[in-house]
Amino acid sequence: MADRKVLLSEKWRIAWGFAAMLMVVSIFFPLPKAHADWCSDVDVVVARGTGEPGWLGDVVGNQLYGMLQDRLPVSITAYPVAYPADYSFDVGAGTADLVGHLAAQAAACPAQRFIVVGYSQGAAVVHAALGTGAVTWYPGRVQLPGDLGSRIAAVLLFGDPMRAIGWNVPDWYVGRTGDWCTGGDPVCGAGMNAPSHVSYSDSLVAAANFAAVRI
Repeated sequence: MADRKVLLSEKWRIAWGFAAMLMVVSIFFPLPKAHADWCSDVDVVVARGTGEPGWLGDVVGNQLYGMLQDRLPVSITAYPVAYPADYSFDVGAGTADLVGHLAAQAAACPAQRFIVVGYSQGAAVVHAALGTGAVTWYPGRVQLPGDLGSRIAAVLLFGDPMRAIGWNVPDWYVGRTGDWCTGGDPVCGAGMNAPSHVSYSDSLVAAANFAAVRI
């Protein structure tokens, strides 16, 4: 019995000693901050197209982000807008997540700027968030406040359905906006070639360069 008490006492002594050691280490050698606490210079926020697979989108977002990483002389991160991107066309949900993300990032990272990207239905999401008149009627739409709009360095749109009906972004964003429509794309233009709507690789270099000169 005495041996058991001695053994337990020894275990407690070791445990307390280890805890004290960890405390000392944490004081003199603090752990690095979590990645979530780190602020990049630029955050690329991408709204995917209808049914588009991939993290930021295999047609546009993923490739474009790689090109921006190569071109921008600053630190860069990316965020995929969380919305259905399906045939429910829940553009309102996309605006809520896009604006919510920008607001959270702007509060956490006061110097961070944004590149906002929209492809196909995602372009409609961006238009609705910026306040383009043709899509202000969407249920649940959330408008980007002006103070956040000033943090947007570039808006990049691809296969934009608003372009097909003659609408552009609000005037305040025009000089910061690039809008690409592949020849024959029936979604953003008057073409009849459906495969062209998923053929934007040739436009991505121009888009990445457009954004780079505005950072």
